[in-house]
Amino acid sequence: MGRWGWRVSVIVSRIVSASKSIDKLDFSRNHLIRSRNSPLISEPRNSFLNLRSFSALPVSPRYVEEFEVNNHELDGNQILEALLEDEEAEKISVRAFFLCTSVDLKSLQAENSKYIIPPTSRSSSSNCIALRFCGLPWQTRGAFEDDMRCYRYMVVYQYGSAVLFNVEDHEVDFYLQAVRRHASGLLTEMRKDDYAIKEKPFLVEDMQGGADHIVLRNLDMDSIRIIGSVLGQSIALDYFVSQVDGMVEEFAQINRAMEKTGTFTMDRKKLFQLVGKANSNLADVILKVGLFERSEIAWRDAKYAQILDYLREEYEVAQRFGNLDFKLKFVEHNIHFLQEVLQNRKSDLLEWCIIVLLALENIISIYEIVQESIGN
Repeated sequence: MGRWGWRVSVIVSRIVSASKSIDKLDFSRNHLIRSRNSPLISEPRNSFLNLRSFSALPVSPRYVEEFEVNNHELDGNQILEALLEDEEAEKISVRAFFLCTSVDLKSLQAENSKYIIPPTSRSSSSNCIALRFCGLPWQTRGAFEDDMRCYRYMVVYQYGSAVLFNVEDHEVDFYLQAVRRHASGLLTEMRKDDYAIKEKPFLVEDMQGGADHIVLRNLDMDSIRIIGSVLGQSIALDYFVSQVDGMVEEFAQINRAMEKTGTFTMDRKKLFQLVGKANSNLADVILKVGLFERSEIAWRDAKYAQILDYLREEYEVAQRFGNLDFKLKFVEHNIHFLQEVLQNRKSDLLEWCIIVLLALENIISIYEIVQESIGN
């Protein structure tokens, strides 16, 4: 039995159990059903929600009397929709982490070769790898082999992000430890973000957005790669924004001190370090994170492009990069200003050195002239 056949069988069994529970609940307590045109009826009816075609037994006329269901009561279609909604409402958790500034993907792949999922394109294999792990039997009870709930997925990116799918809270550290063994530049404070996926096979559209989750008609490996790429970029972007915010705050303090004292104290080495930090952050966002690189998966299929565009809009990737670029321009402007000040200081020092040397030369010349005059 396939995955959807299993789900349909579960739904049918729930409808049958719901029918029995309604009979037991409503009529074991002598609940009375009032018809519009008949007196009170205290006997239970053998049909479920007036579905007479399901019963082959002769039906007494008193059980066949029509009655209208109040607004707060559900008809058959509503109950079926509710059961389908309940069946499809299970969320697959997604957790994104930014734990380092670089991951050696080759060594990570060599250590976990049996868990590697082959890439669907060359570009996806260059900066990330995807791994699939089997879930424990008691954690995947009721799921079939082709069901995504049977597995744990992890997508690791070269720039330091790791995105986990269908992983419980107590399992997170186990998977991240596998990444840390091949990481460099580990952060003292790891950044993380949570998201969720809902799978609804009866969804009319390919995808549908929600609050902190996305609804998909079918969750496959390409969807996981697309979702992981956006979440990995988003959490990495948070880190780089925090780095630039630190530089902005440092320059703000320098400007406040200049406002009070009319000067500033910073050596050229410190300034050059800030220049290098600003340039490396911008290069990492553009080159390593690949914020504006084309996704071949989204390029091949429009439904993945729709997911990619929705998540980029949901996480405001373009706007946040715009804010980052604006802050870097502020830092660049301050760096140029301070460089000019330091250059002017150096020029002033050289000018004073020249003046002192000229003065010494004049003094020596005058001394020689005086000596010659005294000797004559």
